[in-house]
Amino acid sequence: MKDIIDQVALQIKSKIGKHEPKIGLILGSGLGGMAEAIVDPVIIPYEEIDGFPHSTVSGHAGRLVIGKLNGVDVLCMQGRVHFYEGHSPSALALVIRSYKKLGIETMILTNASGSLNIDMGPGSLMVISDHINLSGCNPLIGPNDDSIGPRFPDMTYAYDKDLRKKLIETAEKTGINMRSGVYLMTSGPNFETPAEIRMFKLLGADAVGMSTVSETLCAVHCGMRVVGVSVVTNYGAGMVPYKMTHEETISQANEAGKKLQRVLTEFVKEI
Repeated sequence: MKDIIDQVALQIKSKIGKHEPKIGLILGSGLGGMAEAIVDPVIIPYEEIDGFPHSTVSGHAGRLVIGKLNGVDVLCMQGRVHFYEGHSPSALALVIRSYKKLGIETMILTNASGSLNIDMGPGSLMVISDHINLSGCNPLIGPNDDSIGPRFPDMTYAYDKDLRKKLIETAEKTGINMRSGVYLMTSGPNFETPAEIRMFKLLGADAVGMSTVSETLCAVHCGMRVVGVSVVTNYGAGMVPYKMTHEETISQANEAGKKLQRVLTEFVKEI
């Protein structure tokens, strides 16, 4: 595994030229437009990186965009890879660990999610304060490499408290309201049933989606700081009298993504 991580990191390093990003940014469904704000970009399709998993979902461009966002070097993943696409947990770990090898110290994770709170409707932004993993997927399963991280990483402060505070303050400065809540991950790819949504509420979750948690586990394991944002694109099943579609997710994420872009453009400069 370590050899593959090194190989992937070396391939990316050989292509990014003068850029030396310390911040990694993963863009969720419908949020890829943020990558267009990156100046002087180096663009690397995932297919050009041997050993790197490919994205197959609509709304995920499937490429790395490395350059300057508001004057700060960033590595942006324009479209993530998901467990439900058939990728193994180790493939998800490879992505984050290769970023660590490149020198990334802070990961900003974004996703499109369903709201479990009737007062947090589509278009809302939610800083992730904690998560619940009901995906059945943990990329840390298997032999542990102590040079990457500990066998039993602590998740008490998985989402960095200082970064969360700074992100909310940055949003306030730009006139955008950002809530805070617990994100719950399922494996997907189906949307949840109304009964499942009711259960998730009882468990204390505020939003539900099909990503982010695996990346957080890997990033914390290898010593990165993590901050996450959910863009609410719909209500959970049974909360409103209509069905959910991926097209609705993309549409709502595109709109709310404009607000998130304003916040994150300022945020990367703050940190």
